[in-house]
Amino acid sequence: MPRKALLMFRFLRPARLVLVGGALSYRALFNWTTPPMFIGTLLVGPLLQVFFFVFLGRELGVADDRFHLVGNAVLAASASCVYGGTMAVANERRYGTLGAVLLSPRHRVPLWTGRALPYVLNGLFVSVVVLAAAATLLGLPVPAGALPGLGLVLLSGAAACSAFGLALGALGLRFRDVFLVSNVASSALLLLTGAAVPRDTLPGWMRATGELLPLTHAADAARRLTAGGGLDGRLLGAELLVCAGYAVLAVALLALFERGSRRRATLDVL
Repeated sequence: MPRKALLMFRFLRPARLVLVGGALSYRALFNWTTPPMFIGTLLVGPLLQVFFFVFLGRELGVADDRFHLVGNAVLAASASCVYGGTMAVANERRYGTLGAVLLSPRHRVPLWTGRALPYVLNGLFVSVVVLAAAATLLGLPVPAGALPGLGLVLLSGAAACSAFGLALGALGLRFRDVFLVSNVASSALLLLTGAAVPRDTLPGWMRATGELLPLTHAADAARRLTAGGGLDGRLLGAELLVCAGYAVLAVALLALFERGSRRRATLDVL
């Protein structure tokens, strides 16, 4: 086989695993793929949350409309990304197909990357829709020149959140009720990332914890862009660094728990 054809073949195999495998996994394992569940849970719910915090902020005099609207629109990606990443692993165990996945000889990085990719796109779509709808209904202008940078920021936030969700989902290989962890993680994102609560009002240890969570830097960068301040490369870089960190953590945890499962299975046979 010619060298060029061999390289193409080596590229297409993992690419097919990422794209086709990820799409099949999303259809089979995500609990909110039906239109009523998707619209009600991932679009209407976050939009109502935006209105709640905007009007609460007006009543209490905490921050301004832009702070709450943009922050909660960025945070809207967390539902599909955190729970989606968790479902990508935990639902394999729930539906009895995890054994077939772990017995697969395919490389684990494209296998798990493909399962996280649909939730990145899902989270991006949800954030864009919620931001556009809330900005239109509340009369918040978004500069046209900020849209490319805003799309990049929302994409990086969704990617970081999906990697975070996949790391939580890895716990599904070891713990029985991993969705309890996801519920706590979603609450932590709401409180600590500064998406809904100004971070300067939080204790120091909470602010430091928020720096390590996804969406924190994306929310700050998105607010800056919608205010006409331009794209902050430091904030975008920090969000991408958080994304890379959780992606490495997810792959490491999945590999660790898989080896532990194989070792225990071997001991049970012996």
